[in-house]
Amino acid sequence: MKLLKIITCVLFALGTVPCFAESLFFEDEPVQDGLHVFEMSDTFADIYEKLDGVKWGGKNINVAIESLESLNTNAHIAATDERVVLVWGDSIIANYPRPEPGDWNGFGEITTALVLKIRANDELLRGASESETYQLVVDSLMRGIDENGRYIYSRRAEITEDGRILTSVGLEGARDARGNWRVTGIYKDSPADNAGIRAGDLIIEINGVGVDQMSDSDIAAEMSGFNSGTSKIKLLTPAGDKDVVLRRATIILADADIVHRSDPEAGGILEIVVHKISDNAASIVNEALANYQDISGIILDLRATTGDDERAAAKLAGLFIGQKPVMRIVETARDEVEVIPGGDSVTDVPVVVLMSNMTRGTAESVAAAFYEYGRGVLVGTPTAGKARIASRINLNNGGALELLNKVIKTGTGRAIDERGIFPIVCLSNIRSINQQNAFFLNVINNDFNSQDFNKDDKIDPAAVRRGCPVITSGADEDAVAAAVSVKILTDKKVYNKLVSE
Repeated sequence: MKLLKIITCVLFALGTVPCFAESLFFEDEPVQDGLHVFEMSDTFADIYEKLDGVKWGGKNINVAIESLESLNTNAHIAATDERVVLVWGDSIIANYPRPEPGDWNGFGEITTALVLKIRANDELLRGASESETYQLVVDSLMRGIDENGRYIYSRRAEITEDGRILTSVGLEGARDARGNWRVTGIYKDSPADNAGIRAGDLIIEINGVGVDQMSDSDIAAEMSGFNSGTSKIKLLTPAGDKDVVLRRATIILADADIVHRSDPEAGGILEIVVHKISDNAASIVNEALANYQDISGIILDLRATTGDDERAAAKLAGLFIGQKPVMRIVETARDEVEVIPGGDSVTDVPVVVLMSNMTRGTAESVAAAFYEYGRGVLVGTPTAGKARIASRINLNNGGALELLNKVIKTGTGRAIDERGIFPIVCLSNIRSINQQNAFFLNVINNDFNSQDFNKDDKIDPAAVRRGCPVITSGADEDAVAAAVSVKILTDKKVYNKLVSE
């Protein structure tokens, strides 16, 4: 009905709304409403031209243009073969002739013109800086093409370069006049950066506690400190609420942290916290395994792990499983590429793999590999179900687009995108000491009659997540994850029972 209404309005207005034969802007007015219209138009033209060379899954440029209406609920856009029309409420406020196919400059100018029209009627967008406007607009365009894609503004202009101090989640912020805690800066390649947090986002809750109930020092302690603790953060962004899990990284921000527990009671356990799956992370893990060859167990913490480098994921998983398929990459219905590590495994000690709803991308395939080849026990809560690899498209303005257009399957061909990997041991169901004792007693007595949801292709992932929900407090999750992991790795009966499940 909305589209019919718009088209009817267009037909009525065609004779009264002026058409633009050439440029929509005048050379002597390069800046309008604080925006450099020609530079912005060139950027949008570049985006459309680059996207033209990417498989859009049957979508076309109309989808991107019409998705601009997500900037404001009052905006309604129709892009037909003849016109591009913007209706605000019940009134037409823009009506442009559609450029010829391949006229990227024309499409770029129309996009800029639409943004100016929406900006004139939208107080939030009107108050945004030029870089913030780029972020909002291109994110809107991207959602029409790939809901998981994102626009990266020039990192040199937007992201702090020298913020690798102490241990930190990688962001700076301060309370605003209303008492909200607003992000003011992001450290390049930090956990916060990888999680998609941007300057201007509001942090409204940390570990289940509202920031209005926390002092500034309480918040600062969650953002930085002297260990790699976990913080579960709820954000308010221009696109709505967003939940992220951030783990503080060490003084020299690395893609993986290594902790050796030499306590005899813990059995000489190596804890490996992976922040991002990369060649660097694989090298750090490989070096640690070479240095600590007498360990009795490994905790591989993937609870907040990102990464879209399939080769790096194969290297990391291959250290434990050897030359077995780690994943399959699907770009089209017919193209499926198997990814296999190039070397043999370097350790055979028992492994517990920690995971959560923030385990995503290639990290999900790594967790799946441990499960499929019986190489480790999966502990935690279900993974994100965002098993995709990004195609990066560099833009002429120094920014880039990331399209998550490559789907990941497990090494044996199981679909995990929009599904995820499910734990054998659900941490949220054994929170207290009594629950843990009862659980392990049942395992030893063979009364552990769990259902392996990973093997059930017809299971509803949402039902599994309701049965094994996320843990609100990062501190609570750290404590129970450590206790359960050590118990599994120091009791061979428990480990062997769980790994065979």
